[in-house]
Amino acid sequence: MLATTVVTTAVAAGVIAAPVIAGLGYRAVRRWRTARATAIRTRDGIAEERFVRVGGIDQWIGIRGEDRTNPVLLVLHGGPGSPYSVFTPLLRSWEKHFTVVQWDRRGAGKTLGRNGKAGCGELTLDRMVDDAAEVVEHLREHLRQDKVVLLAGSMGTLVGAQLALRRPGLFHAYVATDCYVDMLRNEAAGYRMTLDRVRAAGNGRGVSRAVAALERIGPDPSRWDVRAWGVKMQWAMRTDPVTPNGAMKLMLSRVLTSPAHTLRDVAHWFSGFAYSRDRLFDEFMAFDARRLGSRFEVPYFLFQGDTDVVTLTGLAEEYFAELQAPTKALVRIRDAGHFCAFTRPEEFLRGLLSHVRPLTAPQTTP
Repeated sequence: MLATTVVTTAVAAGVIAAPVIAGLGYRAVRRWRTARATAIRTRDGIAEERFVRVGGIDQWIGIRGEDRTNPVLLVLHGGPGSPYSVFTPLLRSWEKHFTVVQWDRRGAGKTLGRNGKAGCGELTLDRMVDDAAEVVEHLREHLRQDKVVLLAGSMGTLVGAQLALRRPGLFHAYVATDCYVDMLRNEAAGYRMTLDRVRAAGNGRGVSRAVAALERIGPDPSRWDVRAWGVKMQWAMRTDPVTPNGAMKLMLSRVLTSPAHTLRDVAHWFSGFAYSRDRLFDEFMAFDARRLGSRFEVPYFLFQGDTDVVTLTGLAEEYFAELQAPTKALVRIRDAGHFCAFTRPEEFLRGLLSHVRPLTAPQTTP
């Protein structure tokens, strides 16, 4: 009997272990191939990752580009705790024209891994704006450039807009993408649109479950807790008319196969998503960009997917029309939803080269 039990246990362990081993093998191959395909080999290129002392703690930044004299493009990630460093391989073509900087903010990604939750200290949007200004000052000195281009995505726009307004002299331009404006209005409209899409799908079991889940949380986002917000986000992404659940699938696939992320880093990426979301929930739900002011002293560009169901395209464009800036332009990314920079990186790059990069040329005096 004992021998039979041992054999049965061994077989069960083998059955469980086999797909795990296969998955790890697939991950290793993907990481190796991606690392080779994205290697920087130019004479004046730069490929660095380091921890920098920012806001009293060590924070991770990655710097990549084919020519360190190219203009610097600092990326502010969304989430609010979902670092975009996992998307670096998708932006390889950008690195021919910009030195692209990824930064894992406090409470997220490798910065969370370095410090732990207790060591990350204060977690507020205002603290992150101050941190971002320190990162820019570091980049100016380290890369010997007077200004940078600021690219903020999704909840990164909650930090980016405030930074561009407070410290315009640091930037050639501010580029917002997947832009949040008035969170309560965005979530209320997004809820109605999501429920309409679900109901239009028919009467299947999955549809009934989705309708019931959305009806339970109700249409008023001012009454939601973080769990209710998660329900709305889940069904908004699942019913994306361009690529159902495409944003989440893209993020998960890139997290799990990133050549720059160990399994420990992956674990911190996931834990940082939840930690930052929970800590910042009340603050980001109260955000309204209009309260910051509508006059920017830096060129302002909105790059928006034309069918974004998370940061609603119509609301972002309405806000953009109200803004005043020395130069501004709206770039619609066709057939794209949330994460349009990463689902349509070549089209996004064309917009950057057309509108933004010319502003980074050295100014000559007559």
